[in-house]
Amino acid sequence: MTTQPPNTPPPKRGIVKQILSGDSVIIRAAVGAPPPEKQINFSGITAPKLARRAGDAGDTTKDEPWAWEAREFLRKKLIGEEVYFIAEKPPNAPREYGTVFLGKDFATAENITESLISEGLVSVRREGVRQTPELTRLCELEDAAKAAGKGKWGANSSEHVRDIKWSVDNMKAFVDKNEYKPIKAVIEHVRDGSTVRAFLLPDFYHITLMISGIRCPGFKLDDKGRPDPTAKVEYAEEARYFVEVRLLQRDVEIILESVNNNNFIGTIVHPKGNIAELLLKEGFARCVDWSIALMKSGAETLRAAEKQAKEGRKRLWKDYVASTPRITGKEKEFSATVMEINNGDALVVKLPDGRQKKIFLASVRPPREAGRGNDDDGKPIPRSKSFRPLYDIPYMFEAREYLRKKLIGKKVHVVIDYIQEARDGYPEKTCATVTVNGKNVAEALVSKGLATVVKYRPDDDQRSSRYDDLLTAETKAIKSQLGLHSKKDSPPLRVTEIDSARAKLELSSFQRAQRIDAIVEFVASGSRLRLYIPKSNSLCTFLLGGINCPRASRQDTGAAGEPFGDEALAFTKERCMQREVSIQVDTHDKAGNFIGWLWVDNVNMSVALVKEGFASVHFTGEKSQYAQQLKSAEESAKSAKLRMWKNYVEEEKVDRKEEEKVPTERQVNYEEVVVTEITPEGHFYAQRVQDGSKAEALLAKLRQEFEAHPPLPGAYNAKKGDLCAAKFIMDDEWYRAKVEKVQGGKATVHYMDYGNRETLATTRLASLPASYASDKPFAAEYILPYVTLPKDEEYAAIALKYFKQDTAVPKLLLNVEYRIPGSPPAASLHTEKTSEGDLVRNLIREGLLIVENVKGRRQNKLLEGYKEAQEQAKREHLNIWEYGDITEDDAKEFGLGN
Repeated sequence: MTTQPPNTPPPKRGIVKQILSGDSVIIRAAVGAPPPEKQINFSGITAPKLARRAGDAGDTTKDEPWAWEAREFLRKKLIGEEVYFIAEKPPNAPREYGTVFLGKDFATAENITESLISEGLVSVRREGVRQTPELTRLCELEDAAKAAGKGKWGANSSEHVRDIKWSVDNMKAFVDKNEYKPIKAVIEHVRDGSTVRAFLLPDFYHITLMISGIRCPGFKLDDKGRPDPTAKVEYAEEARYFVEVRLLQRDVEIILESVNNNNFIGTIVHPKGNIAELLLKEGFARCVDWSIALMKSGAETLRAAEKQAKEGRKRLWKDYVASTPRITGKEKEFSATVMEINNGDALVVKLPDGRQKKIFLASVRPPREAGRGNDDDGKPIPRSKSFRPLYDIPYMFEAREYLRKKLIGKKVHVVIDYIQEARDGYPEKTCATVTVNGKNVAEALVSKGLATVVKYRPDDDQRSSRYDDLLTAETKAIKSQLGLHSKKDSPPLRVTEIDSARAKLELSSFQRAQRIDAIVEFVASGSRLRLYIPKSNSLCTFLLGGINCPRASRQDTGAAGEPFGDEALAFTKERCMQREVSIQVDTHDKAGNFIGWLWVDNVNMSVALVKEGFASVHFTGEKSQYAQQLKSAEESAKSAKLRMWKNYVEEEKVDRKEEEKVPTERQVNYEEVVVTEITPEGHFYAQRVQDGSKAEALLAKLRQEFEAHPPLPGAYNAKKGDLCAAKFIMDDEWYRAKVEKVQGGKATVHYMDYGNRETLATTRLASLPASYASDKPFAAEYILPYVTLPKDEEYAAIALKYFKQDTAVPKLLLNVEYRIPGSPPAASLHTEKTSEGDLVRNLIREGLLIVENVKGRRQNKLLEGYKEAQEQAKREHLNIWEYGDITEDDAKEFGLGN
């Protein structure tokens, strides 16, 4: 039973917040935020002093024996408990003294002072104190404890002194040793809502701990580094109090996860829950991306708690406005097939309805170009024309390849996380989390060090739904120094472009190799592809052999494609784009494009295009080893009336009727040729196919002779009009040439067997042996019949570009249409013996050449066809006819008539 001395104040009730020592506690009077508090020092006793860390108050001290046990006795008995207390402040005393009673009924409550004495944890102050019945009672309890050898009155008091480690020498090693292992601890101080100090038990390491994954408002510090009470930070005091009443001097477990600025980073686990989650739910804290990534588990719970506070507009989120519009239904989540990988962070997928959609991996950034500065206006310095991001940015190719091998042709699950608005000249981006077989593609990419994670503002919701997984993966990649995080410089990927000169060098080795593995980088049309050859780290353009495939529409000029050209492009692209293929090279054209056969999944693409009615068999295919397959495929397509063969019977009948209407004056005598050069004026040089081997044999013999007897550089005195030998700069080989101009140690020469011209140092010229001068040039010059180039330089350049592309094939049919004295013969070029195969007519049809207004020359079938093609181009306003008939510019209203 509790007794009180007479004239004492009535007892008050409160909750014990903190134990300062074995004889001093802090009690909060009532529940609130925060309620009044007072320190109560126990009357009549003295407890052993606890150790003190060095600071403004003095040097570091050690525990007195049993000081920790006395503190712990009170902590375990009183922390968080509701108690009675009687306290008063003696005259001239700086503190309040009194007695604390534990129990629901004051009459039967436990006197904590008497309990401390009975356990031998404190001493009774006997000297200089007025004798009272209460003091006598305390002395009797102390004498009994002494007699029993309890507590500090026992024989081994020196063993009851803690060995406190006020600092950890190697914090990182300490974390590695204890990483993710729960350590028992007692929270000693709450600095702010997300930072505490604690003793780790049983070794008494004193640490400062920042709670992983969150950050509460902190306190501004004064010039001495102490919290400035005059500088109020909204919710800082409330957050600290929220943590104090739940964790201060409570038994917890701490999971250490990292180190930051001499502070440990970790999670506090209490039997009643995770304090970080509670702080987030109440709006006292925000999630912190960099430290949430260190957590082995629980990140999803923290994000959900923060989301709950945001939606409830609690405290820190009182003005919150969602930054991401909600995406629901089929737009939010769907399955698709991956068709293409763009760089290292974007995919083109095919939806179930056949549409294609470009999506970006949410919250990841592909490898970036390093060291690119800005100009004086602050704009990025333009890249060189030869810069190729996929190959020239370190790890970009590896990132693309990782995704390509994992995803191309595979079905994936897509969850749209957010849509990034168009900004800074960049278009709108649909960002998503993509999984294949349950694995997050972006997470796998980041874990390999092939991408980095985008860092966001705390209030930015535009992020991946698996953002914390990405952060964790990045942390592991950084720790392992993988990819972009490696301290070693990435070795450059030296990719060679196979041009016309290199194609000549590589042709024989490619032909010997039979089958070569390659990766399709780009599909330009149904029969034209861009290939990367891993074995030689080279890029080339590859044309499918043996077929005529319609041209697709051209985005750069807006020119319409031929019938089924776009469909053929889509067919080849869907089956080949970024797939691993094998090729067989037969030959190359003058531009250095290889021509041959390509297989994907053991399917010959030339045969596949013909079988689907997207292409017809070219005469070269009829002589190839795959002639029978091509013929069978074409017959099958014709029988099924597929695509280009849908009305081929009717078209044959129409063609015969048309032929009856056309005059027959035109003389036709086709020769098989190879176009070797296109001049800026639109002229062209061609070699007869039957002369190609003769030219190569002649030049090979010349080179052997020069190799056996090398000419002395500079010994030859070049003169205009001379026939000489010239060393071509592109391949460093000798060719026959004619000197056209000599000036300042340089000469302009015309390569007579190919038609191209070059200006080079006279030291690269040599006298041509007489035995090689008698053979006529193997390349003859021709002009295009009945047409001229557009006067507009831009359209003229486009016309020449496509004329070069169209003539870049192994064989063409040439027919001399007419001859004009003093001018090269006018000749037409054909891929086949029909009007559709006339290259000149096709360029007219696309609005890129102008038909001459011929007077005095007899009309014929060819010219009529050209005029019809021009009228059709005019009606459709193609290219030079975009704004009407340009031939009307000679009218009087333009000032050119009389």
